[in-house]
Amino acid sequence: MGNIHRAAADGFALGAATYARGRPDYPPAAHTWLRDELGLRAGSLALDLGAGTGKFTTLLLATGARVIALEPVEAMRAQLAQRAPAAEPLAGDAEHIPLPDGSVDAAVGAQSFHWFATPTAIAEIRRVLKPGGRLGLIWNVRDSSMEWVARLTRIIAPHEGDAPRFESGAWRGLFPAPGFGPLHEQRCTHGHTGPPERVIVDRVLSISFIAALDPAQKDAVAREVRKLIATTPALAGRSEVTFPYVTSMFRCTKIS
Repeated sequence: MGNIHRAAADGFALGAATYARGRPDYPPAAHTWLRDELGLRAGSLALDLGAGTGKFTTLLLATGARVIALEPVEAMRAQLAQRAPAAEPLAGDAEHIPLPDGSVDAAVGAQSFHWFATPTAIAEIRRVLKPGGRLGLIWNVRDSSMEWVARLTRIIAPHEGDAPRFESGAWRGLFPAPGFGPLHEQRCTHGHTGPPERVIVDRVLSISFIAALDPAQKDAVAREVRKLIATTPALAGRSEVTFPYVTSMFRCTKIS
């Protein structure tokens, strides 16, 4: 799997099914963003970078565009094939995209760009985009302004090691990127509602570096998360809860 970070290679291979269960979908504003900011419609060709289990791929398909789903982890591609069978799965990574020059109308990284935020990847994305093509980046980010979410983050943080994270902001250092215009950002709130075991416990266990822990460590994390749920009045004893997120969306245009 080339230069894939070990936390992604191991964690996503081991935790693909949990990822599919525990990760939120995307808010209605993401549909509008794809249409108005990235220009996707019937007849467009979209490249889903690090497509994972296909959670965002389904939104790309809903625009009417043809979608190529690039994903290096075989277990994730297997989940993607079930979730988004109309997409065209492609093994590869953002530093080695097996597509011709100038062939793609838009390239989108959903929950993924921080894993491959390198000058080589940016240059490769620029290569496959058509003149005037768009690069879109989108993340559902835990809303740690909620006290219980901040406590959850404190459970997770000791295990992250050197895994790239959206929250670090390191990926922003690539912008402004050669051959691209400025990076435009918009945000909206979002929530994932369902049983706490799925939207909180599975969500935590789907994080790459948590999924890659040995079984005893992973069980210890799950116990801490379940204890948090049991001791938080807003969560304890509830059959359904809402995990709050902020969805951050970024767009820039290939200008040369």
